[in-house]
Amino acid sequence: MEPKDQNTVEFVQLVERGCGIDVHKSLIVATIKGTGIKEETRSFDGLTTSIETLRDWLLENQITHETNI
Repeated sequence: MEPKDQNTVEFVQLVERGCGIDVHKSLIVATIKGTGIKEETRSFDGLTTSIETLRDWLLENQITHETNI
């Protein structure tokens, strides 16, 4: 067993599947991560159809929580 880095902090996972969202002026970047899914990052523009695509992607992956970065 390797010694832990003193700068490493571990947290208990409370959210099974989540999404971090970074909102810019004309770009939305979202990363999903969680139990049973592959971590993935996608970018979307600010148009309604693109935001609907983001919504559908989150629903398909059963994302339960989001955080704005």
